[in-house]
Amino acid sequence: MSPVTGPVPVAVVGPTAVGKSDLALDLAEALDGEIVNIDAMQQYRGMDIGTAKLPPAQRRGIPHHQIDVLDVTETATVAQYQVAATADIERLRAAGRTPVIVGGSMLYIQGLLDDWRFPATDPQVRARYEALLTEIGVGALHRRLAEVDPAAAAAILDTDGRRIVRALEVVEITGQPFAASAPVIGEPRWGTRILALDRETAELDERIARRTRAMFADGLVDEVAALAEIGLRDGVTARRAIGYAQVLAALDGEYDLAHAEELTFIGTRRYVRRQRRWFRRDHRLIWLDAAAGDLTARAVAALADPPA
Repeated sequence: MSPVTGPVPVAVVGPTAVGKSDLALDLAEALDGEIVNIDAMQQYRGMDIGTAKLPPAQRRGIPHHQIDVLDVTETATVAQYQVAATADIERLRAAGRTPVIVGGSMLYIQGLLDDWRFPATDPQVRARYEALLTEIGVGALHRRLAEVDPAAAAAILDTDGRRIVRALEVVEITGQPFAASAPVIGEPRWGTRILALDRETAELDERIARRTRAMFADGLVDEVAALAEIGLRDGVTARRAIGYAQVLAALDGEYDLAHAEELTFIGTRRYVRRQRRWFRRDHRLIWLDAAAGDLTARAVAALADPPA
């Protein structure tokens, strides 16, 4: 655990489209802070519309870190992010600035705040399972995982090929279940106070629907087409982002754009359900109603209370 040598960081987490960015900006202004992004896909340059990345003109002059740090051909990893974000946070604290960590990428949040020590990787083992994924498909590989690690298979979606491959790799390398390598929820690094936002399900679903419609109306298809020209299809993680994967499939003739938009909404809503389940198991979170008219005041008051 890092010694407290500067302002205590604040994290603003919660499901997609709940309204995290506005609160994070308010808190950064109130606490003399800077934003540290913890959304995996907002790390990618050019992936702006489909990730709901806040345009620079709307950032209120507040510096943002861990945004636009990867090309779409690069692979985003929790371990790589953890190192880079840790350096940002410790530099900000040393300068007397409050890090305001904002995003909804579940493993990234826990990897950073619980100082996750990552199991080693073996390129040959990884390549073998990636080849097997291509050969037999994600469903069959998920069933293979269920045979060797039922708990991991239950926790990982049968459509998430990348995590299935990683789980199988860890099981083979360590000889232990994948869960054995997971971080333990304990005292968060730096004493970080974690605020979590949520809304009524019907309201959040409508916000997701509006956001999805706006993304397609505002140029998501052109954004994806332009990124495809510079290697989006070759990226291991970027091409699988919700919205981008569906538009790529439409551009490749698998279905029309209307269906791509529908699938993007469905995929986002499904992801939100996963986020809620994940966050609800973390006892450290301070839950706030994102629809509250005095949300910022409530957040500041919650931060003023001593940790439970």
